Amino acid sequence: MVLTPLPDSRTEPDGSAVIRVLSYNIRSMRDDCEALARVITACAPDLVLVQEAPRFFRWRKRAAWLAARTGLVVLGGGATAAGPLLLCSLRASVERTEDVLLPLTPGLHRRGFATSVVRIAGTRIGLLSFHLSLQRDERLTQAELLLERLETMGVEHAVAAGDLNDVPTGPAFRRLAGRLQDCRAVRPWGEENTSPADGPRKRIDAIFATGGIEVLGCGVPAGLPGVTGADLRAATDHLPVLAALRVPATVLVPPRAPGR
Repeated sequence: MVLTPLPDSRTEPDGSAVIRVLSYNIRSMRDDCEALARVITACAPDLVLVQEAPRFFRWRKRAAWLAARTGLVVLGGGATAAGPLLLCSLRASVERTEDVLLPLTPGLHRRGFATSVVRIAGTRIGLLSFHLSLQRDERLTQAELLLERLETMGVEHAVAAGDLNDVPTGPAFRRLAGRLQDCRAVRPWGEENTSPADGPRKRIDAIFATGGIEVLGCGVPAGLPGVTGADLRAATDHLPVLAALRVPATVLVPPRAPGR
């Protein structure tokens, strides 16, 4: 099956930007890294929000390899965010980055957020890559912390994406979708389910956007030119989620003249 075209990245005359955002759980690059790189490259993303990036021995070198292999650069995250990682194309200029470690529940895996604010064309966009807990109560708490973090980023427009370990009817997923646009639900494109890669039965990976962003299409890019079923199955145990978004230009308020 060949997909209907997803809009390409471009800058609009008014300074707004059409961007491609990819969310991908890459299982610490323990699978076929060349297949992984081919999938990412074929999606032609401006921004990649990764989960389960390498976190241990030579993790920076492995993240750098993936970025170089896909024509991207490392923006932030990795081991310092407990797994979430951000990559971007040269189209993005970086304003700031911050890795956030979440409270640790004894006996459970450490979680974190990789966050950044970038500028593309005339836009200013907050980014947050996440991987929520396997435990129901902790997962819901982390969803609340995610929403709080977006509120403190000081941006009008933001994208959060990742592995929820929850389905759309679950409480953490519903909490995020109640405050943010679930891009797949707003404008379905491609396939829906993301896990497991060799026979997807659940949608547990998603891209969310704040209300002012226009969703042009979102889903699993199976059938996108250059994305083969064999590569999707070999790359990792999740399927990626790709979205095309139109982000309005940031309105700059001029400073007030000093009083006389």
